[in-house]
Amino acid sequence: MSNQTKTVTTTTEAPQDTRGRVRYLTVTAMLAAVSFILQYFEISLPIMPPFIKFDFSDIPALLGSFAFGPVCGVLICLVKNLLHMAFSNSMFVGELSNFLLGSAFVIIAGSIYKYKKTKMGALAGGVLGAIVMGVFSIASNWFVVYPAYYQVMPKEAILGAYQAILPSMKSIFQSLVVFNLPFTIAKGLIAVAFCMLIYKPLSPILKGAKNR
Repeated sequence: MSNQTKTVTTTTEAPQDTRGRVRYLTVTAMLAAVSFILQYFEISLPIMPPFIKFDFSDIPALLGSFAFGPVCGVLICLVKNLLHMAFSNSMFVGELSNFLLGSAFVIIAGSIYKYKKTKMGALAGGVLGAIVMGVFSIASNWFVVYPAYYQVMPKEAILGAYQAILPSMKSIFQSLVVFNLPFTIAKGLIAVAFCMLIYKPLSPILKGAKNR
């Protein structure tokens, strides 16, 4: 019984036994592949500038973070964006932004769930992770993403895209707060909602029959 308990515990982080490591790597790779595919099913929203699109690629990373811990979630975000870089024309800045935001999301959500493995723990971790991701999006876009895009797209053009939706926007920073912050939080919350619905039935498949 003690050996079984030890096995269950180690599979929630980096497993120490060979079988656990194989499952960990296999599930991480599988979820990263699904996340990569979902990243291409982008949805343009009329309330956002055309260069900001919605996708569901955070869901597999969140599932991995709940199943095996936040490190697994970060690895899924990393592999997804490394794969996407090969087919991207965003100068790799879009992938960097996606990785940073996704990592912030799954680290918070997975860390809270790791220490409170209940439905409420998953919900609290996911909601807080979404909020942190939204707030972090302001900093990452302000300091990293948009300065890189200014090299190929004038700052005035980017601001103009926001002003086309809401003419009262006076600056990029104001636009990030009014548009990107709620959009990123909502994107995270949608991922949380999906995970809350599918994690429990998928958990035995992800972790293996012995870890139900």
